[in-house]
Amino acid sequence: MRLAMIGLGKMGGNMVRRLCRNGIEVVGYNRSADVVTQLAAEEGMLAAISVADAVAQLPGPRVIWLMLPSGEITEQQIRALAPLLSGGDIIVDGGNSNYHDSQRRGAWLAEQGIGFMDCGTSGGVWGLENGYCLMVGATPEVAKTMAPVLQALAPAADRGWAHVGPVGAGHFTKMIHNGIEYGMMQSFAEGLELLRGKQEFALDLAQITELWRHSSVVRSWLLDLTAEALKHDQELAQVAPYVPDSGEGRWTVVEAIDQGVAAPVLTLALQMRFNSQNETGYGYRLLSTMRNAFGGHAVKHTGA
Repeated sequence: MRLAMIGLGKMGGNMVRRLCRNGIEVVGYNRSADVVTQLAAEEGMLAAISVADAVAQLPGPRVIWLMLPSGEITEQQIRALAPLLSGGDIIVDGGNSNYHDSQRRGAWLAEQGIGFMDCGTSGGVWGLENGYCLMVGATPEVAKTMAPVLQALAPAADRGWAHVGPVGAGHFTKMIHNGIEYGMMQSFAEGLELLRGKQEFALDLAQITELWRHSSVVRSWLLDLTAEALKHDQELAQVAPYVPDSGEGRWTVVEAIDQGVAAPVLTLALQMRFNSQNETGYGYRLLSTMRNAFGGHAVKHTGA
């Protein structure tokens, strides 16, 4: 089987490596020619000088897998691809697109006889070694066609991937996955900060997180990664207290509002990320001012 991969960044590039090593032929294109040359030399990927060139190198039915930033970049690429394709061809969006966009794009492509698959992709930079967790939204026909590719990318042929529902369901599932991820990360961060704050015990966070990895209820891959990081540096002095938020975390909270479902942990985890991004801290300054106004509480002044 041969497919084209458009977008060879950290995720896309490693997915190409895993596919090539598992017997799937890949034609690759990226705006930066350097990574194309590198993957062609290291993995035997077939190089393309443009998207049109990548499509031209594919036998029918053609499969084009996109690993691009969500939003307008993915939208424009799908719109540009459609005239180059014909009935029976398939476009896969493996990025973190909004599931509403995936539903709309799938319907538009279906009118032209072009298949579409939205693939929620988890595994990060470890996917090359461990395999990717793939949450797929597609028609049964498209999912069946793509099964060999999904099996090559997943940890094993019989696990780590699933056709979870119709078009849109893959990105919806990945969106909720990331919302849960926010809550888990926030919980670990708060708990470990409490442990560190109990100075009279002089707790070793590297020791404790390593301890928890074995038979505790909270053991997880996220804990594994945290323990490994703390083993090398517990102070984290060189890490700025700034945590970006992805679109999927926000979309998860919006979905909870739309459904009228209480999701306080997921919502607060997102709000805490917003809080870390507030460089001025103006809201906290207002809180201090109000406490002083109604209760005469002391206000701590900066050195400025």
